[in-house]
Parts: sequence; structure tokens; C-alpha cells
Amino acid sequence: MIRSMTAFGRAVSSGTEGKNITVELKSVNNRYLDCTVKISRIYSFLEDRIRQYVQASGISRGKLDVYVGVDIVENVGMTIDIDGALTASYIGALKRLRDEFGLKDDISVMTVAQNRDIFNVRKPEEDTESDWLVIKPVLDEAIAAFLKVRETEGERLKADILTKLNKIESIASRIAACSEADTEAYRAKFEARLKAILADNGVELNPSLVLTECAIYADRVAIDEELVRLSCHFKAFREIFTADEPVGRKLDFLLQEINRETNTIGSKANNAEIASLVVEAKSELEKIREQIQNIE
Repeated sequence: MIRSMTAFGRAVSSGTEGKNITVELKSVNNRYLDCTVKISRIYSFLEDRIRQYVQASGISRGKLDVYVGVDIVENVGMTIDIDGALTASYIGALKRLRDEFGLKDDISVMTVAQNRDIFNVRKPEEDTESDWLVIKPVLDEAIAAFLKVRETEGERLKADILTKLNKIESIASRIAACSEADTEAYRAKFEARLKAILADNGVELNPSLVLTECAIYADRVAIDEELVRLSCHFKAFREIFTADEPVGRKLDFLLQEINRETNTIGSKANNAEIASLVVEAKSELEKIREQIQNIE
């Protein structure tokens, strides 16, 4: 299954054990898997567990951000204390700010309460596992939605890439035909010129000389090996798409090989039409390269 690295998934659960749970996953391209989990501080003990669980779900590449929001809608044994030392220091800083800059004195409970760090939220330790059991189903739902988007986008990328690959394969066939015609044209042109030169000097044409020169030219511009390797690469490219595993890196490597053979053909080209076809092929290869960067 081809998956895109760009996707978004979201799931929400309301009122489960006095909590509203929101889980969001979003990812963009990345060479490796870089998973970041954002969760309320009082549930930070679940951060590593969530990260490992997400990674075990089959996500292998991408810059992945996981957000888990937990809103308490019913008190289930939690207590909130005030950090007295931090609060006193914070209020003192506000007063200095007021006095030094002649600001209006609007220090109030609500002003101070805006600094969430002064509050210590405590919950019973025995709730650790139950918290995970509340979050896990919502996380599963978000992951499923996320992977579905990845797969849908991956199929679109696959179709687009194969269309471009078919075009490149067609270009390679046209290059092969041009190459064969070019060698024949060179032989005819060389033979005609040589005959004219020898006739002016009363010398008879030696057919073996023409064959030798044409053989040298054909060997110099021969692209048969490159075309055969390209054909093998095209076949392997399609086979990779059938693999039931992440294929982005394999496709990227094989595309480099296709690009290398195309460059070699271009360097050997002694024909304007072949040179033009090589440029066209390289343009399509670049488009495929950009698409592959999105594949897991």
C-alpha cells in the first residue's frame, strides 16, 4: 500500500469518565520518522507511551505531530493547589512592573490566574492506567483516520507517477528509433561525402573503409545498453509499487538510476531530436522526484 507522508487525522470523545478527549495527528515530509507528542502537563507521563503506540501503528516516515487534549468536565478526584512561592514572586514582579513604568494598577485574581504555572494539579496515582484506557480508543480512531488519508493520497500519487513513467517509457522508445535512424543517416551521408572526395581525385571507394568508419561512429554513440537498463528500471519501478511496505526510499534510489541512464544517453547524443527527447524525459523525471518526496 502506497502512503503519502502528508496527512491529517482527528477524533473526539465527549464525557468519558468526566473527560472530553481530542486527538489530532498531522504530518509532513521528512526523511525519517520524527514524532512529537503534545499533551497537558498533568498527563505528560503518557507522552512516551503515546509516541511508542503511534510508531507501532505502522507509521515509519514523516514529521509527525500528535496533539492530545484532555478537558476535565467533571471532578474525578483531582485537586488543585497553589505554588505559594512562585505566586508571591510572580505578584512581586507585576508590582515592580507597575511601579517602574507607572502603569495602571489592575492586578487582580484573574490577572494573576492567567499564569497557569502557579497552579499544581494533582490526581491520584492509581488513575494512571485508567487515563490511558480513556485516551487509547480516541487515539486509535484518530490514527485510523490519519492512515486512511495517507493511503488515499498515496493512491493518487501512485496514479500520477505511473502516468509520468509511461510517458518517459514512450520517450525512451522514440529515442531508440531515432538512434537507429541516426546511424543509418550518418552512414549514407559519410559514404556520399567520401565518394565525392575520392571521385575528384580519381580514387575508387573502398567499401570496407565506409563500414569501419560507421562501426566506429555507431560504437561511440551506441545507447543500446542504456536503453536496456532503462527498460529493466521501468519494470522494477512498477514492481516496487506492489510491495506491502514503505517504498519511498526504494523509489527514490531507483529514480536516481533512471536519471543516470538518461544523462548518459544525453551525453552520447549527436542528434538534435534525441537531445530534445532527453530534455523532455528529464523534465518528467523531476516531476516524479518531487512526488516521491511525499511517499512514505
